[in-house]
Amino acid sequence: MILAGCSNSEQSEQPTPPADQGQDDGEQAADTPKEKVELDFWSFWGSVTRRPIIEKIVSDFNGSQDSIEVKYTFVPWGDIWTKNLAAIAAGNPPDAIINDINTVAHRANQKQNTNLAPYLAKESENIQDRFFPQLWEAVLFNGEAYGLPFNTDTRLLFWNKEHFAEVGLDPESPPQTWAELEEYAKKLDKVENGKYTRIGFYPLWGVGADIWMLNSDGKNFIDKDGNVYVNTPEKIQALEWIVNWRNRLGEKTVNAFQAEFGSQQADPFIAGKVSMMVQNMNFYTQLRDYGKNVKYGVTLIPEREEGTGHWSWGGGFAVEIPYGAKHPEESYQFIKYLTDVDAQSYWAIWGLDMVANENAADHPDLQNIDVYKVAVEAMDKTLITPTPIFAPDFVSLLNPQIDAAVLGKASVQDALSKAQSDIENLVKSNKK
Repeated sequence: MILAGCSNSEQSEQPTPPADQGQDDGEQAADTPKEKVELDFWSFWGSVTRRPIIEKIVSDFNGSQDSIEVKYTFVPWGDIWTKNLAAIAAGNPPDAIINDINTVAHRANQKQNTNLAPYLAKESENIQDRFFPQLWEAVLFNGEAYGLPFNTDTRLLFWNKEHFAEVGLDPESPPQTWAELEEYAKKLDKVENGKYTRIGFYPLWGVGADIWMLNSDGKNFIDKDGNVYVNTPEKIQALEWIVNWRNRLGEKTVNAFQAEFGSQQADPFIAGKVSMMVQNMNFYTQLRDYGKNVKYGVTLIPEREEGTGHWSWGGGFAVEIPYGAKHPEESYQFIKYLTDVDAQSYWAIWGLDMVANENAADHPDLQNIDVYKVAVEAMDKTLITPTPIFAPDFVSLLNPQIDAAVLGKASVQDALSKAQSDIENLVKSNKK
């Protein structure tokens, strides 16, 4: 990818005419170019794929106006969050930063990011209309935005069409419900000399048990009012369903297969060891680069029962102005640009990433890619799970109980009952 040329800063900085040319002080002031405001923008995108894309977007912004110059700073994933907090505490934060979308409200509550309401109020357009609704909800704290959504993702079901044809299944008709998923998987399993050589599907390869629990009823584990949805009939059914898969295949089989899994050509789906997998939509790039001979299809995650909904889950990132940034007005202009159609379309087309801007996601170049088209369709049923202010560490109470149930150390009912009780107590103690 060829980056844009140098910015126009040199062209805009013309010398001030000398006093002997007959101009008074007012004329000199009028001809003196205004000094550009310099902004420092941080993100963790430093790969050979992502860095040129974000740098090109920054370059385009710099060339689009003559009052702001943005410098892009790459900070590694393991360091960016701690360095940002340290910079805020020292009173010298970056001017804009890419941050986790699910914890925007926590940073707002701790005065680590900037309330955008004063800037949004001046807009002639309703900025929130740019975004998928659940992403906008994720950046709110007390009803006001403390960041703008940048990107997200969703989970989809990939299936091997050749495997389907081999066992007499229609290669163009993937399973739509959990029952069909299980029926198809049993047909796709291969056993030779008493040993599995191919597994049709296993629900915990590609995603965790929590995704299936969300898929079961389309409800987050905790809603914005503090209601806890862990020990529900649907989520109990989901976890029991997973336990039954593990028991049917056998723990030794599951562990033996999993031990052989790798990346690129050794990915189990690409290598043909697994016929169906639920994966992040970005799995498309691995298939494109390393699975050119794999004839695959992609569809929504099967629903628990017909009519319950093909619910999926997504994460993502928002762009924020850290608290105490020196030039918040100019920073807002920049993050507004990052989330508008042109920048978002460029990011999506070149990075094949699901962007937060709905119009950008509908770009024709993206809709011609089957995986992206299905991913956009899935956004209507994709849950974003912002961490509640009143239960910031609830997963530390939930995940051990899920693991205990899956590994057979506790019954599903007992495990989820304990998790429900523990999380309710956590919410009550934090809401006092």
